[in-house]
Amino acid sequence: MSDDELTEKIIACAFRVHNALGPGFSEKVYENSMRVALNHERIKVRSQVAIQVYFEGEVVGEFLPDLWVEDRVLVELKAVLSLQKEHEVQLVNYLTATKVDTGLLINFGPSVEIKRKFRTYKPTTKAAG
Repeated sequence: MSDDELTEKIIACAFRVHNALGPGFSEKVYENSMRVALNHERIKVRSQVAIQVYFEGEVVGEFLPDLWVEDRVLVELKAVLSLQKEHEVQLVNYLTATKVDTGLLINFGPSVEIKRKFRTYKPTTKAAG
């Protein structure tokens, strides 16, 4: 399964969780619910797992993502009114420091808000026509 296919499945689980619980819970409730939903989809997921942070090729610390999916997608969860630019910047910084290629920022606010981020810039392709 490609990273794109995997992130689509993660996003589907986020909508399932939000449809069932609605807004207003803590991030931890959504984190636990996402873990359950992903497990039901037979997708490997771990919470708060230490991932090494690199600087100039050396490990300088570790980062604990909310969810670490299939050992290749970082998922950061929020439960705020709306995502802010600093939330996106934080995720991109995490991707850069950990050398992970793909991340999702998911907000369980009044409605589900999702930002897909990459360690390196990926232009979107437009359909011909």
